[in-house]
Order: sequence, then C-alpha cells, then structure tokens
Amino acid sequence: MKILTGNDLKTGAVVWWDGTGWSLYVDQAVDVGDRADEIASREESSRRVNAPYVIEATRDDNGGVRPAHIKDRIRALGPTVRTDLTLKPADPEIGNWVI
Repeated sequence: MKILTGNDLKTGAVVWWDGTGWSLYVDQAVDVGDRADEIASREESSRRVNAPYVIEATRDDNGGVRPAHIKDRIRALGPTVRTDLTLKPADPEIGNWVI
C-alpha cells in the first residue's frame, strides 16, 4: 500500500491524502497506487500542501493504517517520549546547559 503525506501549507500540520483532500488522521489515508506523483504535483501546485511524498504503509485487521518506516509512524502518531519525563528549562538540575 502506498499513501501520500505532507504538511498543511497554512498550519504546518502533518496531513495524509484521503482520496479527496487532506486529513490529520493517518487512518483516513487511502492507497494512491501509481497516482502518487500526479496527486502530489497537483496538490503542491495548488498550494494546499508542502512537500508531499509517497510512503509505504500497511492496513491492519481493524482497518488502521501503519506507515512502514519509523520516521513516518512518528509523524503520524506524535512524539516517542513521555512529556512528563522530558527535561524542562525550569529544572534546577540543568545548571548551565544550553538547550
């Protein structure tokens, strides 16, 4: 399965081609097959999406779409770390570190 992703030109949000437009939800992505380049070119020239590109994905038993590459799974699902464990600028342990 090949799906198309890019970034919304107005908001910068990661978006996925759903067959008629762009969705924030990877599960709404459709298989673009051989039409990926045609769709990407048309959508980029119409200024709806920035840097669209095709990726490999699979559909699970529940109909969910899973990008094949970890980079695109992170783009689809968000950060890989727990925000409650991230280093915060106000932490006294930081000392003179540059963040």
